Amino acid sequence: MTLMTTDTDPATLRAAYASFPTGVTAVCAELEGELVGMAASSFTAVSLDPPLVSVCVMHGSRTWQRLQEATRLGVSVLAADQGAACRALGAKEGDRFVGVDTAVTPEGAVLVRGAGVWLDCEVQGHLPAGDHEIVLLRVLGLDVDTLREPLVHLAGGFRDLTPRAPRRVETLTAVAAAAAREGALS
Repeated sequence: MTLMTTDTDPATLRAAYASFPTGVTAVCAELEGELVGMAASSFTAVSLDPPLVSVCVMHGSRTWQRLQEATRLGVSVLAADQGAACRALGAKEGDRFVGVDTAVTPEGAVLVRGAGVWLDCEVQGHLPAGDHEIVLLRVLGLDVDTLREPLVHLAGGFRDLTPRAPRRVETLTAVAAAAAREGALS
């Protein structure tokens, strides 16, 4: 492979990073009776033991400045039909929760209803990373709806996943065909 450019200006980097599909999460909490939240596509699982995940937030984010005051944070892995909720939570101005159905835990974590995964978290640590901060979150509780497909973000838009046929069905079909052939040959 030959590199086409050595240009690492922000616009070129943004285009390169946008060509990698990511899931989208909502990171939210209730603070002094107000819902505060943001959309984050830089989410990743970190560890099973202890249970840790991370999100990256831009330095200077006013939303993160508020959220880091929360005792608990809700992280919702948004589902394929929640593009509008993602856009609302990513808005620069206005009420980010208009049209977003939420639930608040007794500890103040805010979860988006209809998401595929809900994590109740507390901040475990921070790590500076260029113009962002990596926030390490400890998972204290969770719920999963395995029937919900995730929202996938790519190149500034949302994409659908193409479902694969379950491997078990393919294997059973091959076994049944082989059995039928053997029966026909006997």
